Amino acid sequence: MKKIAYFLSIMFLFLAYAPIATASDTNKEKSELTVEEQERLDEINNRVEEIKAMDFADMSKAERKEVRNELKEMREEAKALGNGVYLSVGAIIIILLILILLT
Repeated sequence: MKKIAYFLSIMFLFLAYAPIATASDTNKEKSELTVEEQERLDEINNRVEEIKAMDFADMSKAERKEVRNELKEMREEAKALGNGVYLSVGAIIIILLILILLT
């Protein structure tokens, strides 16, 4: 029974590793930001700092909603500009199962 469990865990490991390896190869091509992209990220960071310094108690509900929407848009733009390695929930579960089976 242990042999089957080890075999399945190794198979899941290879199946989970293949998409991550191909995704990391595509991210390497765009790992460096251009000057314009870096400037835009700096602008977004500065605007977020300004928003953090704001006093929301004096704002109306509509103004707070505008600020919230602006933050959402900037977050999406920053995610699109920045590159990162993301693990899916399935990959995390498989890794945890492998660790449990091997111990």
